[in-house]
Amino acid sequence: MKSIIGKVIAISMSEKKGQKKHNIERAELIANFGIKGDAHGGPWHRQISLLSIGSINLMRQKGAEVNPGDFAENITVEGITLYELPVGTHLKIGESALLEVTQIGKECHSGCEIQKQVGSCIMPTQGIFAKVIIGGIIKNGDMIQVI
Repeated sequence: MKSIIGKVIAISMSEKKGQKKHNIERAELIANFGIKGDAHGGPWHRQISLLSIGSINLMRQKGAEVNPGDFAENITVEGITLYELPVGTHLKIGESALLEVTQIGKECHSGCEIQKQVGSCIMPTQGIFAKVIIGGIIKNGDMIQVI
């Protein structure tokens, strides 16, 4: 079976819960935590959230003015249809980081700004979550491989 390879387009984080995520050039992933310094990190199953740039572009076509990080995703990728990956799939990012997909989609909180703008949101069906199995430094432009 041929492995699927994509690319990291953006990395986003927030130091406090409730704050909008901001884009960063590189991040340190910590095993069983998530992104160092990110408010949503911790020993649970949703340490890292990922979304495809294709999903963001879909919302742009519906009239939403959105960019990577606006859906509160930590990692925006190109070249992989993330929501089609089964739970348990491993993703290698850059030189050494390894994630395991733990959840597909999530329930949107009421009053989601994007849902107010265009009437729908993609995170409930197209966003995915993962836990960090092996930590490492990741940066924009890194390859991400489905294992």
